[in-house]
Amino acid sequence: MQKITTPPLGFGLGLRAEYYGIIENEKPPVDWFEIITEDYLIPGGRPLFHVEKVRQDYPLVMHGVGLSIGSLDALDESYLKSIKQLAERLEVSWISDHLCWTGIHGKTTHDLLPLPYNNETLQHIVSRIKQAQDFLGRQILLENPSSYLTFQDSDMSEWDFMREMALQADCKILLDVNNVYVSAFNHNFDAVEYLNAIPVDRVQQFHIAGHSNLGDIIVDTHDHKVISDVWNLYETALKRFGNVSTMIERDDRLPPFDQLLNELKKARNIAQKTL
Repeated sequence: MQKITTPPLGFGLGLRAEYYGIIENEKPPVDWFEIITEDYLIPGGRPLFHVEKVRQDYPLVMHGVGLSIGSLDALDESYLKSIKQLAERLEVSWISDHLCWTGIHGKTTHDLLPLPYNNETLQHIVSRIKQAQDFLGRQILLENPSSYLTFQDSDMSEWDFMREMALQADCKILLDVNNVYVSAFNHNFDAVEYLNAIPVDRVQQFHIAGHSNLGDIIVDTHDHKVISDVWNLYETALKRFGNVSTMIERDDRLPPFDQLLNELKKARNIAQKTL
């Protein structure tokens, strides 16, 4: 298995179809782009045409929603083969997905569903990460979830689970700072305690995003600007983990591209002042 040795890529954005023209024609000051894996698995067509054009000017990473690492279904080898071929075609720096499950018995819910945090689940997840990494021939990243419920069968914290998962499976972590903030609010735990429990050498990438605060619960919607509390938590994460590739994640209510560049500039400024 190939270990990730890519140095930090800098400050990136999610590649969205609405911005293809601006990116290809104006070459904006973005260091790299993250693509949604499943958007480009068809071997041809408009999306692949555009992503290959973007790849000529920018490094890319892949972020999937279909691995379903927590499911009891067998890992989908045809899916793994497709993402391996795409990764090689685009020469991506790394591949990531989510700590979740998305379906069972071949049925997909199109949701990132939560898991109980206990040793039985941990060993199941670790085994499947190893299978995926062996098939792909490289380390992968798993992202911490945003969560809205807990399980009676959980007997460890999410941060302890994430730490043991990364160490035992020898994988990397995509640390979503907004997700830590969202879950800390929803479950009343200390977000800084979460960060301090994650091994420094396991964090390969940060996500920063906006969310929807509904009063008694926060939902990870990626459709608002990043709030000041999340920026503050990002600064705390930088102090612990150092220079980590950072991405602004926006998936809905897409703003003018300049607004995303302004948020990216803010991330750069915070990092420059902190590191």
